[in-house]
Amino acid sequence: MKQFPIPVRPMPDVFGPGSQPGEGEGFSYMPFPRDVPTFSMPQVPVDADAASLAVARRLLGRLVDDMDGGTPRMELSALPAGVLRLLNESLGEGEVCVRIGRRNGDGEEIRIQETVFAGVWREQHVRPDGAVGQDWLLACPVPPVAVERAQRAATTHLPPFEMPRGAMNSPALLTEIREQVLRFRSGQPPHVINLTLLPLTAEDQAVLEQAAPSGPVAILSRGFGNCRITSTLLRNLWRVQYFNSMQTLILNTLEITRVPEVALAAGEDLADSRERLAELLEWMAEDLAA
Repeated sequence: MKQFPIPVRPMPDVFGPGSQPGEGEGFSYMPFPRDVPTFSMPQVPVDADAASLAVARRLLGRLVDDMDGGTPRMELSALPAGVLRLLNESLGEGEVCVRIGRRNGDGEEIRIQETVFAGVWREQHVRPDGAVGQDWLLACPVPPVAVERAQRAATTHLPPFEMPRGAMNSPALLTEIREQVLRFRSGQPPHVINLTLLPLTAEDQAVLEQAAPSGPVAILSRGFGNCRITSTLLRNLWRVQYFNSMQTLILNTLEITRVPEVALAAGEDLADSRERLAELLEWMAEDLAA
């Protein structure tokens, strides 16, 4: 082996006495997120009466059976208050919520909350007076009403308007969006436009807002940060924005797709939820036996 020809002289501030932290000194490091999303099985209320527990277990048993190759959907609003309370506490709240606004200022608002079981949803139709008209429990990748309302409110044609001075990249973006919206067919892979990577002026942002104003459907997915998904009044065009735990926008995209994949519960999630619901049914059976 050849000898290294250049002498190595250690730097006094890197090596040697005083270069390393003392015993009482701590290291400085980036903090880890404190709220790590993990599954926690909800608890069956200890004060639940046997009759309510039996009804809730029977209903959830039907849901589990129908999840095996089907898309179960059952109406809950006619159930007794005790059964509804038991279901609310047993199913809990998950990471995804959906809000569908009223049309033309009237009609019903639809509030959808994923339970702690991924792909199992509570869908409530709220009347203008605040009362819940319909209360559905369903299992699916995303509630169909969210896609249906987004489609119903949208069009495939861009509204006519004049480009303001200062618009740089928005004219080319609008051409791309127009072509992709007209060409899109269900089943195609999504077409994603990453706005974070583009230099957009304030005028460009205004043009995009005017060409594709927000639609009635808003989806929020919470994890280490937040992902906010908003329908637009252009059919199959969604705004998908990712925020870190400090609520700073880190990724801003437009997606031409039927519904963004990040909003969907995967098939593996639904299969896992079916298994966990079966465990919950066993717990309920033990409580009834006791």
